[in-house]
Amino acid sequence: MTATPLEGKVAIVTGSGQGLGLAYAQTLARYGAAVVINDVNQETADAAVESITSQGGKAVAVVAPVGDTEAATALVQGAVEAFGHLDILVNNAGVLRDKSLLKMTDEDFDVVIKVHLRGTFTCSREAYRYFKENGVAGRIIAIGSPTGQYGNFGQTNYAAAKAGIVGMIRTFALEMKKAGVTANAVIPVAATAMTKTVPFFQKAVEADERGEAMPAFFRHELGFGTAEDVAGLITWLASDDAADVSGQAIGAGGDRLQLFSHPTPLVTEYREGGWTYEALAEQAKGLFEGNWQTVGEMIPELPADMRPEQR
Repeated sequence: MTATPLEGKVAIVTGSGQGLGLAYAQTLARYGAAVVINDVNQETADAAVESITSQGGKAVAVVAPVGDTEAATALVQGAVEAFGHLDILVNNAGVLRDKSLLKMTDEDFDVVIKVHLRGTFTCSREAYRYFKENGVAGRIIAIGSPTGQYGNFGQTNYAAAKAGIVGMIRTFALEMKKAGVTANAVIPVAATAMTKTVPFFQKAVEADERGEAMPAFFRHELGFGTAEDVAGLITWLASDDAADVSGQAIGAGGDRLQLFSHPTPLVTEYREGGWTYEALAEQAKGLFEGNWQTVGEMIPELPADMRPEQR
């Protein structure tokens, strides 16, 4: 392979046996990185490795369920044993247990938090430990979601995990700055096994499966595209070109790129002596009028020719 921006780099991508994670791993490899594939299924992981090595890339598999420290340690050790060092961690592993609040069990909540949130914590901690002890100006990238930014019906567990990941990334950026390690969150909007089942995205997913370009409405207005549309941002953040980018939450999908802000106050009012119940009852609604925040992502209506077929 010719020299590329990631030549000589080694990356771990959790949850990379298929879907978005596999696209990230394949793109990192195409740009020169040796990649550690991670999945809970050996056959899936082996197939992912083959998809990279058959194209001249370098990859190995570490089969482990992300969440506990033991899995994080195995991933870092696997990278070092196979390729000699570690430079990049992409925290992508995740599961879904979607249910409305009263139907969501403790187990539904805990498993999503463990894989997404705790997994990002344990893997980032082990990667950073390696970076710091070995003087590596490493890259940590974690995957967020629009649900973590806006909320979504039936996803209490997932929303909490994804919002928490962005909070951790902001903190990692502060703690890792002195060591030269960057930490960023990527918020993808792309065709996945999950979005295949959503009628709203039917026309876009069908076009992608046929090998055709998705309709412009999806790529532009919705920022919805393919896994490869997100993989470019992952690869850039992993490169030396992004050495001064840290603590950011960046959205990617279709033709759209977004930089998310911190939550910031929209209205600030002062009242001498503080805000009693009586003062709030008299003034609060008037102060907040016109500034109430929406919940859930505001998605424009599909054009008539883009609407799902009635079956």
